[in-house]
Amino acid sequence: MSTNVIQYLQHPQIDRVKWDSCLASAPNGLIYGHSFYLDRMAVNWDALVLNDYEAVMPLPWKKKWGIYYLAHPPLTASLGIFGASITEALTSQFIKAIPARFKLVDLFLNRNNFLSSSGIQSMRSNYVLDLHRPYDTIYNEYRNNVRRNVKKAQQLNCRYATGIPLEEIIKLARWQIQQQATNIGEEDYTHFKDLFNYLASLDDEGDVAERNGIRLRGYKPRRADAATSGVYTSNNELVASCVWFYSHGRAYYILVGNHPNGKTIGASHFLIDRFIHEHAGQELLLDFEGSDVASLAFFYSSFGGVKEVYPALQFQRLPWWLRWKSKGYPKYSSES
Repeated sequence: MSTNVIQYLQHPQIDRVKWDSCLASAPNGLIYGHSFYLDRMAVNWDALVLNDYEAVMPLPWKKKWGIYYLAHPPLTASLGIFGASITEALTSQFIKAIPARFKLVDLFLNRNNFLSSSGIQSMRSNYVLDLHRPYDTIYNEYRNNVRRNVKKAQQLNCRYATGIPLEEIIKLARWQIQQQATNIGEEDYTHFKDLFNYLASLDDEGDVAERNGIRLRGYKPRRADAATSGVYTSNNELVASCVWFYSHGRAYYILVGNHPNGKTIGASHFLIDRFIHEHAGQELLLDFEGSDVASLAFFYSSFGGVKEVYPALQFQRLPWWLRWKSKGYPKYSSES
């Protein structure tokens, strides 16, 4: 009888070829788990590996006051355990295998990582939209407010464009993110630029397969795995924009920016509608990357987006004199 052996590997010990091969073939694979993504957005990361890379779990870590802790990287929607046949029992094994050196854990897992009875996880929501159907079919399933806003943007001569310079996207996204009081800093934008440039440079299909290990699973190969798009007013003002990453049959709607001037003219509705129009009929999921914010959840579901639930893992093993820093996270031991 074979047994499951989960090893803790520090970063230099990780076999990156096997790692990315596991991500590419995993039914729950996501772009965020690939080594090229983690290298840029997590900076420091170790791993848990099942047997010979049958399943893997990245452990993005930081250090403060001499304490090592696991913290979810910015602009990274989900991580967790990737591989085939991820059961509740295996998920529990992985969590118990997180080394005791990490005194605080704050990670978003993925849609295949669940514990039915655990006080160390809470549920988060994502929305996805299947684009394989004809555009007219998808459009007819929009809520009335979406169709109304799309028509308004068209009547006001708004212009949808692709290939927008990344700096313009970041400028608009930075403004919006600052309003949301998130912890994304200038260093994170620098790392994201590096990630975007890496993906955008993959302009040969063989090169993509060799360097990324990404399988598009029926999706027509693109010239690149990163793109930008946005909406301009009739006065040529960029009022809605985003970056798109492509992998695992998904188009990830990331680094979104919406200017207040675009809110009353349906700019963000028009942007997503035009993307859907461009990709309808392809074996592709539009991944909205969230959200638990009620207004955003309503916005994404208004296009016909379907909720996809995933867990957030939070617990602490801090010494008593630091537990006030853990924001009420439950205490956890691998023996529990």
